[in-house]
Amino acid sequence: MTELAAMNGEPILSTKGLSKRFGGLVAVSDVSLDLHVGEVHVVIGPNGAGKTTLTNLLSGDLLPTSGQVMFGGRDIAGCTSDHISRLGIGRSYQKTNIFLPFTVFENARLAAQSRTPHALKVFSRAADYAEINQRAGAALEAAGLSHRAQRIAATLSHGEQRQLEIAMCLATQPRVLLLDEPLAGMGPHESQRMVELIKKLTEDHAIMLIEHDMDAVFALAHRLTVMVNGEVLESGTPDEVRSSPAVQLAYLGGEELLHD
Repeated sequence: MTELAAMNGEPILSTKGLSKRFGGLVAVSDVSLDLHVGEVHVVIGPNGAGKTTLTNLLSGDLLPTSGQVMFGGRDIAGCTSDHISRLGIGRSYQKTNIFLPFTVFENARLAAQSRTPHALKVFSRAADYAEINQRAGAALEAAGLSHRAQRIAATLSHGEQRQLEIAMCLATQPRVLLLDEPLAGMGPHESQRMVELIKKLTEDHAIMLIEHDMDAVFALAHRLTVMVNGEVLESGTPDEVRSSPAVQLAYLGGEELLHD
């Protein structure tokens, strides 16, 4: 379904009325959005707007209180995170989530290994599994880290560690990438490198991006959703959102973006 849907311009993943309550707190309220292969859908909003909670609902890290998450022709809301990952939805986290003592290649290989349909033999050499190693190598190349393959992950720069986390996602062969603030803490050079990487990955993936760097947002976004207090304030093309008086007043700071 997903390949055909992408060809027909239908969303590969969509939510309808997705909500999450924590007791009396409504963290996400009635959110509906679509993700398409070949597009970056950026979700922005102030701290506490519900952006990361929304990502956690899509990845299975949280169970929704109500609503649907449609992927591959079925409602996956409430499925476990490992099941959702195996279906083809990968994610990164606000805090880099890699194995620091291992090499870059070993990190990617562990991610690729998670997709094998059977357990590996206890006393076999990891290097003997050609398909797993090929998948890991391809993921590192796609993320621009082939030249760092034998480096210990802890010795990488912050930006390269973020790239490695994305490479680990790619090694699981996802169709959808959920990227939670991948540019956080980066300088201008690393930020630009990450922007170029995301642009490249968009060709074969649907990407939902949470980001506070507005230069990156408008460089990447095909569609933009603004959340405030768990609700969607505005959703549309970047130009539509940029010109929205409600968005300017609630989040973007008056008319400043109209003149960027």
